[in-house]
This record gives sequence, structure tokens and C-alpha cells, in this order.
Amino acid sequence: MFFRSRSRASRRLGPVQAHQRVAHGHAVLLDVREAAEWEAGHAPDALHLPLSRLVEGEALPPAAQGRPVVVICRSGRRSRQAVEILTGRGTKATDVTGGMVAWARDGLPVAGPDGDDGALA
Repeated sequence: MFFRSRSRASRRLGPVQAHQRVAHGHAVLLDVREAAEWEAGHAPDALHLPLSRLVEGEALPPAAQGRPVVVICRSGRRSRQAVEILTGRGTKATDVTGGMVAWARDGLPVAGPDGDDGALA
């Protein structure tokens, strides 16, 4: 039990840590929210693959294949599910604690559909 919870904890990053890891090219950011949520506002340079499609077996976008992935959703629940799926497929995956809510709260950038400032749906 101790080792299992420690393993899960090691697969989580705070928003600032996640942003730094992606900004330095150490990982790609994958947003697993649904299309309407993504379109309202997302992290710049994030890739998009809704959890619903990941569950159905869809592969990662080409830019994420073979790279460490940091997964984000709105609050952190769906990203944890996605990390379990991706880890089971052999991908090194980490989720962002608190999701886009925490990302925005920490003052990290959120882009809208036209590259302007976005909002969370």
C-alpha cells in the first residue's frame, strides 16, 4: 500500500512545475478536457485529446508520441484517469494537480480560440 500511494504521488506535479517542465522541453502538455472546454481556454502550446477518445483507444497526437507527457484537465480528476491509461500503454505520464483551475489561479497563461486570453468553461 505504501509503495502504491508513493508511486501515484510521484506522478503528480503542481501547475508551476508542469509549466516549467513543458517550457524547458522536458515534456509535452496534453489537455484531456472535452472540445467546448478546450475552445474556451487552454494552456498555450498544449496538445488536445479528450479523455473520452483516449478511453476509446485513440493514440496520442504525433507530437506527444515517445515523449514524457504532462496531462491536464479542469480539476485533476480526468487527468489522473488519463495518466493511468497512458502509463498502462507504456507512456511516461504525469498529471497536474488542480488542473486548469489551479493553472489559471497560479497566473499561468490561458489562451482562447483566437489566441487571445481564454477563460475556463
